[in-house]
Amino acid sequence: MDATAPNSERRPFSIKLWPPSENTRLMLVERMTNNLSNQTIFTQKYGSLSKEDAADNGKQIEDAAFETANKHYEKEPDGDGSSAVQLYAKECSKLMLEVLKRGPGSKDKGFVKSEVVNAAHETFFDISKGQRAFIETEEAEELLKPLKEPGNSYSKICFSNRSFGLGAARVAEPILASLRDQLKEVDLSDFVAGRSEAEALDVMNIFSTALEGCVLKSLNLSDNALGEKGVRAFGTLLQSQSSLEELYLMNDGISEEAARAVCELIPSTEKLKILQFHNNMTGDEGAVAISEVVKRSPLLENFRCSSTRIGSEGGIALSEALETCTRLKKLDLRDNMFNVEVGILLGKALSKNANLTEIYLSYLNLEDEGAIAIANVLKDSAPALEVLEMAGNEITTEAAPSLAACIAVKQLLTKLNLAENELKDEGVMQISRTLEEGHVQLKEVDMSVNSISRAGARMLARAVVHKPEFRLLNINGNYISDVGIDELKDIFKKSPDMLGPFDENDPDGGDDDGEESNDAGEGSENELESKLKNLDVNQED
Repeated sequence: MDATAPNSERRPFSIKLWPPSENTRLMLVERMTNNLSNQTIFTQKYGSLSKEDAADNGKQIEDAAFETANKHYEKEPDGDGSSAVQLYAKECSKLMLEVLKRGPGSKDKGFVKSEVVNAAHETFFDISKGQRAFIETEEAEELLKPLKEPGNSYSKICFSNRSFGLGAARVAEPILASLRDQLKEVDLSDFVAGRSEAEALDVMNIFSTALEGCVLKSLNLSDNALGEKGVRAFGTLLQSQSSLEELYLMNDGISEEAARAVCELIPSTEKLKILQFHNNMTGDEGAVAISEVVKRSPLLENFRCSSTRIGSEGGIALSEALETCTRLKKLDLRDNMFNVEVGILLGKALSKNANLTEIYLSYLNLEDEGAIAIANVLKDSAPALEVLEMAGNEITTEAAPSLAACIAVKQLLTKLNLAENELKDEGVMQISRTLEEGHVQLKEVDMSVNSISRAGARMLARAVVHKPEFRLLNINGNYISDVGIDELKDIFKKSPDMLGPFDENDPDGGDDDGEESNDAGEGSENELESKLKNLDVNQED
């Protein structure tokens, strides 16, 4: 061996970032105390703590985060400590949010401490970073070595973004089997990419058998082109699960048959809170099967079934199933082939869900009747709604009064997306009036591609520009004159980044009805505003 090797392998001099000084730790506690007791976006949502409670919790959070990060550092003492610092900051942020979610005024100090201590001992094993790559036997043995350490406390693993071959899967099998009693979250998304179908199915069977009997809270099998064969390859694992709280099957080729297999194999979804089926080819019959899973999930809080080729029959089945899920907070059904009838039934389902904070109903062919039905229901429910998306639904000025009335009472709204409709100036102006007062948390409005001219764009801009949290107004793809664009830029002159681009705007487009034409915008706006003076935005159509 080359005699110079020892010297060439010496580590260069570097500054150690871990552990932090006592002064740094005290400063962090003080900062967290202020964030827990003063007004921030999170304390506005969950409530703030008293100075005394905030100080107590801040100290406990810092102690727990330091313990977690220090254990991480002890496993790689030759590093500079940067990864420990990152983990330290991440744990502090996570535990602060947990304390705030518990709510202000709680006197149960023991509960707080128990939560913090438990979080401090949770460890995440993740090999998903870096470029996608194939893993074979030798690399798997080296990569998975930490999971074999006696007494390790890994409860969450992520094998995503690495493609396991048969050799690597056989290395992982006994290791995963040895962790059955401690694993709570398993992410196997995108873990057989580029493998032949036969090899991929064999790998899935190996992992399924190895993990059988784990009492999992979360299982992610997304991005694996499962189809029915893949779902059944995971049958052993799925059939052993009765405590799942999160299930992700996105971009998995979930066909009608695969959806039925999912419904058949999972014995219980009574604890399920998150169910996501984005970007599959589920279709109507598959949606009927998924709706059965939804019906059996009374605690469901987050349901995503977007871009799944579902038509009216499947939409009706899902709408009826959603009536049984009264704890929904987030609903995403975007990009399906629904219709007006489904929109009306969806409105009925939404009336049962008072806790909704995010609703994504874009590109569903709702038209005015469906949009009005949904808006009228939401007006009297979902008081904490933060996100409302209904883009691409052929909504016209006829639905504008109902939409405006709904939006008027959603004072916690942060994002409004009504792009790719036909609201025109009249509809946009009605909605703009509701945004003029209040809505202090509003961050983003998208009214692109709505046949808006100078008058409507200007009124909308003035309604949102002074909102304290506002970040982006998108009105691209409309018929705003050059003069109008100059006016908009002047309105946003103090914050130009808040105004989206105009690369798809057509200043010469629109109808020749005299509403816009360069210098006629002022009279047009005055005429429309005069029409709106006598309009009651709380009036239902």
